[in-house]
This record gives sequence, C-alpha cells and structure tokens, in this order.
Amino acid sequence: MLIPSIDLQGGRIVQLVQGETLAVEAQDPEPWIARFARFPRVQLIDLDAAKGQGDNASMVAAICARLPCRVGGGIRTIGRAEAVLDAGAHAVIVSSALFRDGAVDLAFASDLAAAVGAERVIAAVDSRGGRVAIHGWRTVLPITAVEAVRALEPYCGEFLYTHVDTEGLMQGTDFGAILAVRRATARRLTAAGGITTRAEIDRLHADGIDAVVGMAIYTGQLPLDDFQGPA
Repeated sequence: MLIPSIDLQGGRIVQLVQGETLAVEAQDPEPWIARFARFPRVQLIDLDAAKGQGDNASMVAAICARLPCRVGGGIRTIGRAEAVLDAGAHAVIVSSALFRDGAVDLAFASDLAAAVGAERVIAAVDSRGGRVAIHGWRTVLPITAVEAVRALEPYCGEFLYTHVDTEGLMQGTDFGAILAVRRATARRLTAAGGITTRAEIDRLHADGIDAVVGMAIYTGQLPLDDFQGPA
C-alpha cells in the first residue's frame, strides 16, 4: 500500500532532504488534501513539534478531520498522544520517546500502550549508519533497528522504519535493511526513506510492507494517477 506523507513546518507542507534542507514547500494544503482523499492511510508529521519549535496543532486537527491520518511529531508523553488521538488521528507515531539512555524505554512503551491501546501506537524506528537514530536523526544509539523492533513488539500495533541514509534523496531505498526488520516482527510494517518508484512500492507490497512516500510525490516523479486505490 502507498501511504502519502504530509510534513508540516511553519504552517506549510514541506519536504526536506535528510530532514534538514528544504526542497519543496506548498503554502496551500488544499490541493494535496484533495489528491490524498482517496487513500486509506495518510502520514502526517508535525516537524515543528518534533523539533520543539512550536507546533501546527490546529492544522493537524483540520487535516485529520478530512483525511485518515496517522500523526507523528513531538509525541513524547502519554498526554500528548491522547491529545493527538482526540484531535482525530487514527494512530500516533512515537519515536524518540521510546528510547532512553541508549536503549529501548520499555516502561514508557508499556505505559503508553496501556493508556491508548497498543493497536493505536506506531513505533518509529529510524536507522542511520546501521544504528537507531533519534532526536531528529541527530543522536545515534548503540542498538540496531532489528534489536529495537524485537524489544518494542509487545507495545505497538505497527512499526514505521525509516532508512535515514536514503531519506529524501530519491535514489531508491535499502531493501536488505527493510527486509531484516520485516523478519524481526510479526507486526504490520511501513517503510520510508528514498522510495521513489512504483516498482519499489510493488516489491515492498509483495513482502507485506507498506510504503510511505513524500518527495517523489511532491516533485511529480511518482504520479499518483498510477494508484487507483491501495497499492
């Protein structure tokens, strides 16, 4: 399945290369909301909240009212997760808060799952240079994505694996790394990071993996007309 991605920064839809360099921006979200309306899942990330530089909460709520969104960005507490779900998100994407002192924070993961339901928690495990990366991919931990996924499996309904090394570059992704994560968990898995073509999406789908795509959609490299429904 193709899951379109919406990243918000300063009240705009943006796409960043490697999470840093602005490559695409759209002041008016309406055309993209209309284009994504037929997709059963949309990923919505509040980059300002993720970076601790304010938030786009009202915009997130407005988009969630119109699209079936899974929402991430700055979800570091149970209260924040509950607020995002109350605002209309179908699930919350949690990343950095799931790790503490270089390891998985099992206590927080357990408490979050108990509070909102594991089925509504998507654990984001991002990998850079073969290790888990948090805090906007700036902090690299001494554990692998496979190790993190195995530890977190009881506390979430799905994993989001981002291969940071290829994120935003539109040069393809690392199927070996993604498949290693696929083999490590029975949970639903979504992959992101450099996915650019229909062939890549179809290949992931064949292995039971959904694909989040942003840059290739916004630049027109991946025509959405190719997708008449879930891929």
